[in-house]
Amino acid sequence: MKLLHIDSAATGTGSVTRELTAAIVARWEQAVPGLSVTYRDLDAQPLPHLTGPVLAQVDQAVAEAGEQAMQEFLDSDVIVMGAPMYNFSVPSTLKAWIDRVAVAGRTFRYTENGPEGLAKGKRLVIASGRGGIYGDNSPADFQEAYLRQVFGFLGITEIEFVRAEGVAYSPQHRTDALEGAKAAIAVPLREAA
Repeated sequence: MKLLHIDSAATGTGSVTRELTAAIVARWEQAVPGLSVTYRDLDAQPLPHLTGPVLAQVDQAVAEAGEQAMQEFLDSDVIVMGAPMYNFSVPSTLKAWIDRVAVAGRTFRYTENGPEGLAKGKRLVIASGRGGIYGDNSPADFQEAYLRQVFGFLGITEIEFVRAEGVAYSPQHRTDALEGAKAAIAVPLREAA
């Protein structure tokens, strides 16, 4: 089994989502013997944003980096993604990565019956970090709703969130939110064992 571990937080070692993704991946490694893990840090090595020259593959190195990101995604059985809420959505580096894996003819296609996701059979576990408290289905949530939509469009139906909210309220809120999120990690792993 192959797991793709993605971090996108710009806050380095102080990142809530980086701490959560590390804990999630560690639990998967304990639960799944022989698990192969590929790591991608979108803050340390961001992909360029999608532009005309990027689409035209003017720069061979940029084109190869995009293809490598696509191949890592296609090869994975499980994706563990750190997705902090930045300005009600996701970091632009994560959006740039999504633009590389959401490609017509590779991960989705249009048919006479509408769009069809081609990335079926994958499992996605998203570590969601939020400074405030939004709960489920908040009209201010363009983070989790967006991620559900885009990956559902690609055919991924097993999407789970491990959420830490209110981490900016106080040090105690942060500690409590992280403890609660880490306690929830075991839920996605029950089926993996």
